[in-house]
Amino acid sequence: MLAARAWLVPERGLQAEYFSGTASDSSRPVIAALDAQPSTAVVARRWSGAPYNRFFVRWFGYLTVPGTGHYSFTLTSDDGSAMTIDGRPLIDHGGLHGPTPKTGGLNLTAGPHAVVIELTQAGGDYAIDWQWARDGGDTSQVPSWVLTPSRTPVWRVVAGRALDIGAVVTLVAVVGLLCLQPAWRRLRLARYPRLSALALFLVLACLHTWPVASDPGHLARHDNRDTILNEWIVAWVAHQAVHAPLHLFDANIFYPESRTLAYSEPMIVQAAIGAPLLWLGASPVFTYSVLLILGFALTGWSMALVVQRWTGDWTAGLVAGCVFGFSAHTLTRIPHLQTQHVEFLPMALLALDVLLRRPSVGKGVTLALWCTLQGLTSVYLLVITIVVMAAALLARPAEWLRRSSAPALKALVATSVVAAMLLLPFLLPYYRVSHEQGLSRSLNDAAQYSASWTDYLTTAARVHALTWSARFSGGTGLFPGALGLVLAFVAVARGVAFRDPRARMCLVAGVVCVYLSFGPTLPGYAALYTYLPLLQAIRATARFGYMATLAVAVIAGFGVVVLRGWVSARAWPAVAVLLVTVAALEPLAAPLGLTRFDGIPPVFDRLPRGEGVVAVEVPFPGPRSAQFHAHAMLNSTRNWQPIVNGYSGFQPASFYRVAGPLQLFPADEALATMKEIGVSHVFVHTNQYSAEEMRQIAARGDLERIDGFGEIELYSIR
Repeated sequence: MLAARAWLVPERGLQAEYFSGTASDSSRPVIAALDAQPSTAVVARRWSGAPYNRFFVRWFGYLTVPGTGHYSFTLTSDDGSAMTIDGRPLIDHGGLHGPTPKTGGLNLTAGPHAVVIELTQAGGDYAIDWQWARDGGDTSQVPSWVLTPSRTPVWRVVAGRALDIGAVVTLVAVVGLLCLQPAWRRLRLARYPRLSALALFLVLACLHTWPVASDPGHLARHDNRDTILNEWIVAWVAHQAVHAPLHLFDANIFYPESRTLAYSEPMIVQAAIGAPLLWLGASPVFTYSVLLILGFALTGWSMALVVQRWTGDWTAGLVAGCVFGFSAHTLTRIPHLQTQHVEFLPMALLALDVLLRRPSVGKGVTLALWCTLQGLTSVYLLVITIVVMAAALLARPAEWLRRSSAPALKALVATSVVAAMLLLPFLLPYYRVSHEQGLSRSLNDAAQYSASWTDYLTTAARVHALTWSARFSGGTGLFPGALGLVLAFVAVARGVAFRDPRARMCLVAGVVCVYLSFGPTLPGYAALYTYLPLLQAIRATARFGYMATLAVAVIAGFGVVVLRGWVSARAWPAVAVLLVTVAALEPLAAPLGLTRFDGIPPVFDRLPRGEGVVAVEVPFPGPRSAQFHAHAMLNSTRNWQPIVNGYSGFQPASFYRVAGPLQLFPADEALATMKEIGVSHVFVHTNQYSAEEMRQIAARGDLERIDGFGEIELYSIR
């Protein structure tokens, strides 16, 4: 089914261009992307919740009409909007106004029709909604499956839609096979329940990230430069691990600074998983896509395994895995690969439970290994894992505070020592950068990126976004899911969440992390910030709130067991299928809005390798536009030579010193700065310079053109 969809289903959505100011103010878009459909939520996401006061958006592509008829279209916009179809103006809804609708209609034949939609925002609030109706029928939003960026035959569009429906039916069938014991026995799936569950979560991961799996080497969230940053990080770690592992953190960006990998998350585990692909020649984009899908699948699978072991019920495990693996938090942070890989935290909770029940030093080492693996996926998740483990211990004091608890204390000491020894080589660069560069997160940072109560109602799930949650969008998605909350309430109401020590420790961990997610806005955080240095590495305290979903997922698993006791054995298989299906599909936000990546231009292979070769890409964005340096970082993966460009959560002082002069290229001041810091080669994006500036570049005696490809030229500095 997935293979057929990858071959038949066309690329969907409309090409989108986002301009600052009106269209006449700028000839180049600030953002160029492929949007699933014109909508207020899409616009908010493209601007990352902080749009220009005045902006203009143009969507263009093809609307494939499945059948001939009279179609009416309605644009609801704030401020102006317009629509043309097949070159004919249909709606002109210009001027300054609130979100008001305007309708136009015409007869259309079955097949693709060129469409252009424009939105002009002149300040204040903004809105855009596009709906249609056929032959006087009910009005509904124009679905993304009829929109394509290029002309596509109607049969292929309809076939793609049929395959979409078929994929859902296949998903339900797979879930049913996993839940119905007689089917397990007939298909021998009962012999391999863990592998069967893994297969299910891989299918779900492809579904929730669709259309990534249809073209993993070319479709990505490149509209968000954090995606590109993370692609570069994974590629750098895999490259440096075999070439100079002792200099892993001396990345090739922000030349001439050292330890620049410590400006971001190192994602050691993700890079280790993706390294074989990169070593075999896969692109960073392809590798990132595989890691993204695996992150969702493995996170859900590990939670399913743990809850199944604690409850003895596979339905409970699958429901808990779906709630935790495909959460509002992870699905609203697709560009952040460090968020997707939380597969080791459930295993750490399982190891902690085993240690407290039958303590030994060996079990302490096992717990340390799981905590270390989770900590090496993300500095944020390292801090969160420590907090979760501490809260879980507080929830079970009798097992490590009684007189006979010496074995448990020894095991916990072993955990701390082993984890500290394993993590120390990866934490030292952060310590050094903190002291040398002043890299730390202040309480003001923590307050600015702390959670609000509306975040716990924010989700990208379409079933909720189209009904009630859209009004809360724009913050950090922390909604745990309706089904998870209902089942967790059942467990709490029956007292299971308090009686069972496993459920109780997850409940306490969730409550503690929800409190911390509000950061300095609640009392006590400032004191913790002072006495716990790891908190000084945390800027977005809202991310602690993800552990509310962990608590809900585990307790919901126990709620499934309670519910099973209320249902007859004959009716339970159908109820189990329903529960897992709802848990799997409730958070669905696909298809994702992705942009197409066509590869790194071959001119970047022409940069010489070796000592003394340092490159810079120009134009050189300033500090306020540092995210645009991410493209230069990805380009550098073709040669791995040092570059002056760089993007991260932190920019060193040297970046601010050189950014001003380099923005003046090709002026003398820019070349003087390049020579001063040791730049030997310059990549010039010619389409971003005027004809006069290109004549100046050609006339300079200290620049020698080496090669070019399309709109990029490579020069050496004499």
